[in-house]
Amino acid sequence: MEIKGEAQRVTIYIGESDKWQRKPLYLAILEMLREEDCAGATVIRALAGFGAHSRIKTTSLVALSADLPLIIEWIDNPERVKMVMPRLRQMVQEGLIIIDPVEVITYTHRHLRHLPSTMPVREIMQREVHTVHAQTPISAAADLLLGQVYKTLPVVDDQNRVVGLLTDGDLLRQANLPAVSARQALTTTELADALHDLRQLEQPISSVMTPQPFIIHEETSVADAIRLMLEHRIKRLPIVDDQDKLVGLISRVDVLRALSKSIVAEEPRRPVPPGQHTRVGEVMTTDLFTVKSDAPLAEIVERLVSNAQRRVIVVNDHRHVVGLITDGDLICRASATERPSVIQALFRRSQADALTLKQRTAAQVMTTPVFTVRPDTPLIEALNLLLEHRIKRLPVVDEQRKLVGLIGRGAILKALGQSSSPEVI
Repeated sequence: MEIKGEAQRVTIYIGESDKWQRKPLYLAILEMLREEDCAGATVIRALAGFGAHSRIKTTSLVALSADLPLIIEWIDNPERVKMVMPRLRQMVQEGLIIIDPVEVITYTHRHLRHLPSTMPVREIMQREVHTVHAQTPISAAADLLLGQVYKTLPVVDDQNRVVGLLTDGDLLRQANLPAVSARQALTTTELADALHDLRQLEQPISSVMTPQPFIIHEETSVADAIRLMLEHRIKRLPIVDDQDKLVGLISRVDVLRALSKSIVAEEPRRPVPPGQHTRVGEVMTTDLFTVKSDAPLAEIVERLVSNAQRRVIVVNDHRHVVGLITDGDLICRASATERPSVIQALFRRSQADALTLKQRTAAQVMTTPVFTVRPDTPLIEALNLLLEHRIKRLPVVDEQRKLVGLIGRGAILKALGQSSSPEVI
């Protein structure tokens, strides 16, 4: 599978005789990077060089016992580099560490990473979670959720214990936007009025949140977390410690990211350009992640976790859209009786499960047929289509039915809000 994007290259200059806890330092660094699930590193032995002490070291025959310079190169995503750097700096007590931005053109995996079935969710959970309180006004939550900064907001009390969850869907239900049918479509004026009213509501979040959500402990296994998501058709679970205080959040994408061990950082959300927009082509994203129908599961997972849209579009040789794959399709594309085998396949509990996982292709997990729109489709028409069929994103195709973009519910709401009233969204 192939991934592309911005990453960081860490170069470490040390000496061959350097030690860490009675072990060669270069070997200790490699073991530490592997333990931290880093993408990979290479050790290079230099012919000659000198460092801070100004002593020239060489491989010449008269100096075979010299302490030769070693160079360790490690390339990974910026978040992982930032996380691992404190340990690395502690180990390199004498030497040089530099970081360069690089662009990854190709990075090839042979298979998905093995996840132990007993791995606790604390190993892969999101630790930085934005929370709100039950008495926070709806207007404040609308800024966070409809502005596409956050997808889910845990609602906590003064002791940081979870009392509810709030999503953009909860807000849209409050605005009565999902009640759309082909015969009773939402107009731009009605949308602007609804969003404006939503932005003015001072009633507390507790009136629209989902109360008493499913919660798991940080020692719960990832396999059990997936099973709970599947059984109750939920995307995210708050995670608490022994004192029932919120410590993290886990989603289906977190599981897929752990499986892939991607080295590409997640793309930042692109703001909708200012101004009045009425057509899909004016606000759609053109950063598309596509695969062919015979693409293996490992490649699909890699592309899913490497893009902010959380969608992979399946196309044929003519770039016509034949299917769409989401994180839910990968984890939930099974009947109730089949779901245990899906979980087993994800965690490779047997050779048969590993083979099942390896043989899965895009054609087996994609959603089809796919609703599409044209670049000249009015935004309000695209939004009505999304709401009517309860989907979040639509591929955009040109006159030859070739894929040219992707449009999402959040971008449409934001664009239409700007066009009607700049202070709305």
